[in-house]
Amino acid sequence: MDGGDIEFVSIDGDQVTVRLKGACAGCPSAAFTLASVVERVIKERVPGVTKVVAV
Repeated sequence: MDGGDIEFVSIDGDQVTVRLKGACAGCPSAAFTLASVVERVIKERVPGVTKVVAV
């Protein structure tokens, strides 16, 4: 909707790594979006994930 996207990079144990793309890359609000939305949804839907980080 805002021109951004998220790309799955890897999963290592309990940590998922993603890449923010498009409008999300470098956006000042990206850290908030990652923590408050993306991480919450991934944790809810993928058992065992405890952390989501962006590269």
